[in-house]
Amino acid sequence: MMLTEETAVPTAALPVDAFKAHLRLGTGFAEDTLQEPVLASFLRAAIAAIEARTGKILIERDFSWLLNGWRDDTGQALPVAPVTALSEVVFINRSGAETPLAAHFYRLAEDMQRPKLTPVAGVLPAVPTGGAVRIGFRAGYGPSWEDLPADLAQAVLLLAAYYYEYRNETSVGEGYMPFGVSSLIERYRTVRLFAGAGQ
Repeated sequence: MMLTEETAVPTAALPVDAFKAHLRLGTGFAEDTLQEPVLASFLRAAIAAIEARTGKILIERDFSWLLNGWRDDTGQALPVAPVTALSEVVFINRSGAETPLAAHFYRLAEDMQRPKLTPVAGVLPAVPTGGAVRIGFRAGYGPSWEDLPADLAQAVLLLAAYYYEYRNETSVGEGYMPFGVSSLIERYRTVRLFAGAGQ
């Protein structure tokens, strides 16, 4: 299974001004914009870390997911949430030839924890032996920063500020998440039961 981000978070959607205010950086100087690329990079890093920890996509964008078979042919759970639209389901045989599945054969079962690709009737068609299926979809709370729940937006600012403050620190363990951030995102984390059988 391989999840690919097809489009990136647009720079215009990043809350650079809100982040400046959060950091209490001075304004009104000729050099005001010099740090903006740096601040944007910390915001992107914080968004990526929180998305990885929660399985929730914050800013809306397009993804494709390649897998070798269905976990459940009555409905395949998608790897992230919230998913707002399915764009394609394409079967790929062992020689690489692609066959799109007509959109009227499948639908999106929306869910804030576990959205699913489901058949309109019966079961999903079998994935070709030795082949794969690619699912294209759009995920995220919305296209702009204002679409995020307030606690997730605050978590991003706190984590980006932490990265900014300790940008030269090399002793912090990989994957470390400050307590304030962890407590804000805890309710968004997907609980995985039965060693992944519920995925």
